[in-house]
Amino acid sequence: MAFRSRREKLRLILSGSACIHPGSVYDAISIRIAEDLGFPLGMFGGSVASLAVLGDPDVTLITLTELAEQMRRMSRAAVLPVLVDADHGYGNALNVRRTVQELEAAGAAGLTIEDTLLPAAFGEARTQLISLEEGVGKMKAALDGRSDASLVIMGRTGAASITSIEDAIRRAQAYEATGVDALFFTGIKSRAELEAVAAATRLPIVLGGAPEELSALDYLAGQRVRIALQGHAPIAAATQAVYETQKALREGTAPKALRGLASSDLTSRVMREADVKARSADFLGLKK
Repeated sequence: MAFRSRREKLRLILSGSACIHPGSVYDAISIRIAEDLGFPLGMFGGSVASLAVLGDPDVTLITLTELAEQMRRMSRAAVLPVLVDADHGYGNALNVRRTVQELEAAGAAGLTIEDTLLPAAFGEARTQLISLEEGVGKMKAALDGRSDASLVIMGRTGAASITSIEDAIRRAQAYEATGVDALFFTGIKSRAELEAVAAATRLPIVLGGAPEELSALDYLAGQRVRIALQGHAPIAAATQAVYETQKALREGTAPKALRGLASSDLTSRVMREADVKARSADFLGLKK
């Protein structure tokens, strides 16, 4: 299968003894830059997907089709394995199964399915969770939906910051029993909480949104954390850069006087211009 080697790379990360930081990716340019810089893995977050594709906040407005198509564009642009935040699977357990099928076909190396109640319920300002039983059903459906056994499926819970760490452990144990490949936690606030989670489970752990106390990679590795997210700074930096450039142009700055622009060399590398020129010579008879 075309994408198996990418998925096997993610599995090697999960089966190793180290903890790594993934690069935050969201389009063809960002994934190529992350790949060129040597990141072992890309993370395609739901919030950055919503911002990059729709320009909307992370309130579950993006569709599965839009998410999968953006993943497909990145798969074409680079060979870096990508872990996709598939949110709640875009519906019930049957929708989760379809989500896995679409993201597998789009080239994802792995994906997460979470137990957050999405979209938000009418009249409820606080984030809520689905029941443990429904969460288990979603994990089972996700596993049933994959045709490539190398595709990584992670069970994700935000219970630590929504209900309690005890509930997070209970849910993680139930998801672990379904056969998922790893456990993804958000809302872990301290070493004591992480150590409790690690002691009560067996699978590789992925951490999202952890505080400064949980930033030492050696410590995290000792608690079976294999991937630790660092947020999504690249898209924030890109947004600021576009704003500053547009603002300067609007205020009359000459294009040649603009600062902070990518060099022609960097742009050429990101476009893989040398490869395109070589193909043009080989296939179109153009001079190199």
